[in-house]
Amino acid sequence: MTHPGDTNRAPDTAKARDARREELRALYEAKARTELALADSLAAGSDVVASSGALLAQVALVKGLPGPAEAAGGAALSGADGAAADAALTTLGYEPSAAFRILSRPEPTLESSARVTRLRYALEAVDPAIVIALDAEAAEDVRVAFDLSRLPFGRPVKSGGRTILAVDGLEASLVDQARKRRVWRQMQAIRIP
Repeated sequence: MTHPGDTNRAPDTAKARDARREELRALYEAKARTELALADSLAAGSDVVASSGALLAQVALVKGLPGPAEAAGGAALSGADGAAADAALTTLGYEPSAAFRILSRPEPTLESSARVTRLRYALEAVDPAIVIALDAEAAEDVRVAFDLSRLPFGRPVKSGGRTILAVDGLEASLVDQARKRRVWRQMQAIRIP
């Protein structure tokens, strides 16, 4: 037991605090990896397309079905849509390296209740402040996972301390200028002031 004025106590240096922070970060990330593996085990085949990104996520990006990059063996949002999402996050004031990326339907034949349970567990594991559903399939899965009555495109919804936003097809918007403008307007609902 130490007492005030005890000279045998080690000073609380910045280096010691940084070491403790790194140790806690490593423990949290190990816990998140374990919980993500558990989430994937809830729906056989859900690990076909790996999730990627920050395990201490500020933002979670949820895409419904695999696109060309994922079908070719890439991780979630590893293609042009991922680059577009990163550019949008940067413009909106978020750090793309603090984002977690996941497909809600990595295997299209996943049973609905297993699919949304897996998604909910995965998002709880990384605990983002913001969840963005990037297309209609992801929006429906996020809506059910968080037990929301509605999740309209472009209108943020608060649930369980999170802001949840759905946009109308980020990947599809890359080849359709009108849709691209619409998706961008929808994403602006989470801009950091």
